[in-house]
Amino acid sequence: MVLSRFGGLNHISSGLRKIRTYYLNKRFLSAMSTTHIKTCLDDSEITKSAGDDRQYRALELQNGMRVLLISDKQTDKSSAAMDVYIGHMKDPKDIPGLAHFCEHMLFLGTKKYPEENEYTKFLNEHAGSSNAFTSNEHTNFFFDIAPEYLSGALERFSQFFLEPLFTPSATEREINAVNSENDKNLQNDSWRFHQLEKSLANPKHDFSKFGTGNKYTLETRSKELGYDVRDELLKFHDELYSSNLMGLTVLGKESLDELMEIVVPHFHGVENKNVAIPRWNEHPYGPAELQNICYVTPVKDIRNLTVSWSIPDLQPYYKTNPGHYLGHLIGHEGKGSLLSELKVRGWVNTLVGGQQQGANGFMFFMVNVDLTADGLEHIDDIITLIYQYLHMLNKEGAQEWIFKECADLSAMHFRFKDKERPRGYTSALSGVLHDVPLKECLSSHYLMTEYKPELIDMLLSKLIPTNMRVSVVAKKFAGQTDKKEEWYGTEYKLEQIPQDKLKMWDTCGFHENLSLPAVNEFIPTNFDLVSRETDQNCAPAIIQDSGMTRLWFKQDDKFHLPKAYASFELTSPLVYIDPLHTNMAVLFVQLFQDSLNEYAYDAELAGLKYNLNSTAYGVTLSVKGYSDKLHVLLKKILEKMVSFKIDPKRYHILKELYGRSLKNFYAEQPHQHAVYFTSVVMSELLWTQVELLNSLEEVTLEKLTAFLPQLFSKMYIEGLVYGNITKQKSVEMTELIENILREQVSTKELLPSQRRRLREIQLPDGCYYIYQETNSVHKSSSIEIYYQCGQQATNTNMLLELFVQIISEPCFNILRTKEQLGYIVFSGIRRQSGVQGLRVIVQSDRTPEYVEGRIEAFLHSIEETLNEMSDTEFQKHVSALATKRLEKPKKMSAQATRYWSEIVSEQYNFDRDNVEVAFLRGVTKEDLIKFYKDNIAYNAPKRHKLSVHILSTASKEETGSGDKEDNSSKELQGLDIELPKAIIVEDVNAFKRDMALYPLAKPFIDLQKARSKL
Repeated sequence: MVLSRFGGLNHISSGLRKIRTYYLNKRFLSAMSTTHIKTCLDDSEITKSAGDDRQYRALELQNGMRVLLISDKQTDKSSAAMDVYIGHMKDPKDIPGLAHFCEHMLFLGTKKYPEENEYTKFLNEHAGSSNAFTSNEHTNFFFDIAPEYLSGALERFSQFFLEPLFTPSATEREINAVNSENDKNLQNDSWRFHQLEKSLANPKHDFSKFGTGNKYTLETRSKELGYDVRDELLKFHDELYSSNLMGLTVLGKESLDELMEIVVPHFHGVENKNVAIPRWNEHPYGPAELQNICYVTPVKDIRNLTVSWSIPDLQPYYKTNPGHYLGHLIGHEGKGSLLSELKVRGWVNTLVGGQQQGANGFMFFMVNVDLTADGLEHIDDIITLIYQYLHMLNKEGAQEWIFKECADLSAMHFRFKDKERPRGYTSALSGVLHDVPLKECLSSHYLMTEYKPELIDMLLSKLIPTNMRVSVVAKKFAGQTDKKEEWYGTEYKLEQIPQDKLKMWDTCGFHENLSLPAVNEFIPTNFDLVSRETDQNCAPAIIQDSGMTRLWFKQDDKFHLPKAYASFELTSPLVYIDPLHTNMAVLFVQLFQDSLNEYAYDAELAGLKYNLNSTAYGVTLSVKGYSDKLHVLLKKILEKMVSFKIDPKRYHILKELYGRSLKNFYAEQPHQHAVYFTSVVMSELLWTQVELLNSLEEVTLEKLTAFLPQLFSKMYIEGLVYGNITKQKSVEMTELIENILREQVSTKELLPSQRRRLREIQLPDGCYYIYQETNSVHKSSSIEIYYQCGQQATNTNMLLELFVQIISEPCFNILRTKEQLGYIVFSGIRRQSGVQGLRVIVQSDRTPEYVEGRIEAFLHSIEETLNEMSDTEFQKHVSALATKRLEKPKKMSAQATRYWSEIVSEQYNFDRDNVEVAFLRGVTKEDLIKFYKDNIAYNAPKRHKLSVHILSTASKEETGSGDKEDNSSKELQGLDIELPKAIIVEDVNAFKRDMALYPLAKPFIDLQKARSKL
């Protein structure tokens, strides 16, 4: 038995060493558990999904910290996350934003690692990344990294919770970063409404606080009140960052025992200050704050109605989950639903209903609808229908079959859940550790195991008019408001709801069109995996190629889940010939999805979804989910699509909604405008928002009706079927599409010459162009500089990606952390139409001219960085990039997306990562320096530079901004470099007329040879 156990005589000594090591580890772990570990649950004691091959161990350390260890021997990224059960509701009353500021500051140096960028630099050099967030009651820090460097990252990470420095210089500078982060949100309606809700709560309740903070709260006012913000940071961290309020999740390749050896020594020393988990037994909306209606003026042209009720904290009832039960019914979109009745009346377009997180001790339940113009005039009637639906639920009582259906669906999703990406997985799990028994930390958000109708009845009893608040958002209220919210300047008017209305809603009875949903017939019953095909390939292969259709097929051989993904691009040149046809294609998609909503909603609940999108080349149809009934949904969609009749009432409503969405583009963030206008300038053809909006009035019901048969008259289809499906079934799905099109709408084949793809403008060598636009909504300006580097190819792809890998951390550290140009600083790659280049994006209070000077100064300094970089450091970056590129998709959906992106780009490099990393490993530092000198350096012979400036024209007085002195020319003169004179692009069309176009990227594979294998 021993010989068999260890593989033969030659391995006896090896086996004995393993046995000895095993018992030494056991003794070590036993000693460790006595000293530092209070509780330990092993993998067999933790409820996990059937297909989860990771191993888990849950610990509670002697200092009260809860720890979840995850061993995944197949992972190509390790990760860790720490959730601290302290959020901005625990900010000192006089210093709003301190918890959020503390989160920022913990990244900027600790006693053991005092360099401000030590943590981020270490992660960047080893294929890692990090982030954090602060919410009402949590602060969550997380990172990922190449597996072999987990211990080093944890050592640096642990110091956040042991000995942060909070240096005076970093404190002063990082206040500007927090202020810039707040500035970017000032004209964001979501942030504005969120803070308004908080500001309307009981002012004595912690929920009412301003969580983000800004320069006024953290510096100006705190000084006026006699506070030193650094001292307050130290005090906040010393008093509240207690180990018993911390949940740590660590995922690595190591065994559970090895992970424990790494993790416990780093974190057992975090001090337990025995801080009680904060709890708020009093609801933030008491009698004085209820029974009112708030009329709000938005920044964007949006219309919303929200009805909200104060409810108890439902987290302790997670096994019954009454909030999910009621949310399932109230938010249902099938026949007999509240949404269907509201849409029939033409009052709303969408509805969201369900429980809403508050904090430990209280929650909310809400119904939110997107209003039509007519709906805005029927607020009382909409609320009446809401209460008639609630009355129907009260009359019907809790239904065990509905609970069981919800429970079965949740259990199914848990059983067949995809593997999560390490960084998101650890972040989410670390926040759960405090709230449920450790053995249920993986399953608590999925499994509903206890049917308790009395809890459903209890929750339903809270959804009554006297416990209600109403909010109505519309541009209509501009000039009719009388109050302004303190932190964002949101204008609103607050009124008490008359008692007679409350009584009317309380006694409004029932409505005959509102009913419980029917049994969901889309719930899959067959979860078998199909038989393995004999001709398995490592990449998708063409299995059908006709004049109308080309089909790529790949049977899943990695994830082993009963799911499949099918995507089809239906090419028609009609959809993008002018702005009118583009608008009609968009409206067709929106109207079709709207008409199919009742049918498709049950399928979506059962894990079967479809998407229909309009593109520059036609429409893209995809279906995904459990493979059992994938073909049923696809057939229904195609049959409905080719026989689609437009509902005139919905046409007028959705056309108006689409028009508002085009207008709302102007309220987007300046950096989004910079990205958009870069595409406008560089694309061969792109209809602008202005052109689309101006042509929308040309669209009529008659024109749209006539357009649909033209759309389907000639088409070419390229598709991918991937997952738990056979080759034969995939061919049948494609033939189904082709047959329906040919037989029902007489679709003919598109000519090969009509399948053209758009190309990118080719900038001339040594050029420097500037394109300028304004943004009148946000106080910040923005810039995107694009250094075009040429066509995509294996060598240039890797040289550009390696350059970006090397500059990304110093770019952020210098331009954001040190120079404080703004909260949004990004360097990366822009790829479009097979052409690529370096992009640098900054959103700032400084002028674009000044920021451009600082970007150029930074890029000029990179030459010295590259020259002085040691071979060891260079190879670290090569390895880091290789690790990032070789990271495998964790979900079938991500794998499907990778395959599909190769198909729609017509590059077909399905093994791109391995091919390009093989080239990367041979790149030398000299190769990269040559790439920099040829393409990026200020005097590079092949430099192709476009700089897009978005200048803010918003009133600085209204936004509280002050001007800052800018002198980009002085900054550049100090570096002794001279840029070529910029050419201002005044007329984009004239600019494009004089430019060449890049060829499209060549397909990686020989399509003729691939077709010949059929």
